[in-house]
Amino acid sequence: MRFAKFTLAMLLLAAPAATYAQGAAAPATPSAPAAEPAAKPDYITPHISDGSKIDLPSLKLGENLTREVELPKWAPVHIGPLTLDVSLTKHVVMLFVAGILCMLTLISAARSQARSAATGRPPRGLANAIESMVLYMRNEIILPNVGHDGEKFVPFCLSLFFFILFCNLLGLIPYGSTATSNISVNATLAIISFFVIEIAGMFALGRGYINTIVYWPHDMSLAIKAPITLIMTPVEIMGKFTKPLALTIRLFANMIAGHVVVLALISIIFTFASWFLMPAPVLAATGIMLLEIFVAFLQAFVFALLVAVFIGQIRESAH
Repeated sequence: MRFAKFTLAMLLLAAPAATYAQGAAAPATPSAPAAEPAAKPDYITPHISDGSKIDLPSLKLGENLTREVELPKWAPVHIGPLTLDVSLTKHVVMLFVAGILCMLTLISAARSQARSAATGRPPRGLANAIESMVLYMRNEIILPNVGHDGEKFVPFCLSLFFFILFCNLLGLIPYGSTATSNISVNATLAIISFFVIEIAGMFALGRGYINTIVYWPHDMSLAIKAPITLIMTPVEIMGKFTKPLALTIRLFANMIAGHVVVLALISIIFTFASWFLMPAPVLAATGIMLLEIFVAFLQAFVFALLVAVFIGQIRESAH
């Protein structure tokens, strides 16, 4: 499938406190600092934030069946006055895993569908499910919203859908992490979509593309046009940049919110150190996790849908 290639392209573009010995008295000086209470462990932030370590399975109960592995550090890249850290992080690894799984799944489904079509039989199993999703997204979502000659944008929108879907689902499995809960990842996807949207408008509108930047009502007198143009042109320009911003914040907020709720419920057990409290948080967290599966599909769908709508909006005045 052509949209598997777009996935690879998008993938390459992301106190201590002082203590005293037992029995020793603290010096009786007014300036002696008071002992700070021990900080409570943070069960939420390490799981939703990026880092230089990745969790892997462990057979040792003392390590809670999890061991942290330090990811390799690479030399920074200097581009003029800028210094870029290109070392691997947890979310970068998840992006590569999502991209590889996405391509393997889609390519194998495409080959299975081709073999089934050659024998005159419908595809089965996973290939049938993938074909159903592809056909629904293509025929019911992308083409109706993009409009005339929208077939060329189908691979890009499908690539967005499946890549974001795999990133979302990876955060729901043990030892996984949700790359789309990183606002930088979402911003990169939104910026790529922004360029696709604007370039699509340039090709469709030609010289008329300037009308999407400068608001110039042709059916009004010059005395009215001038003030309206001065007011509406900044609004038009801001509208172009609010689209990728909306795509970024929407995906980021929805993906991070569910994980925070699940981790907050599970951390109740460890915070109060009581097995008596275990059933209620576990049942509630299980329900939220089931809801998160639906949210993973929904947010991938909404992102692809909005991109298709934005492409259609900027092209519609040409037809």
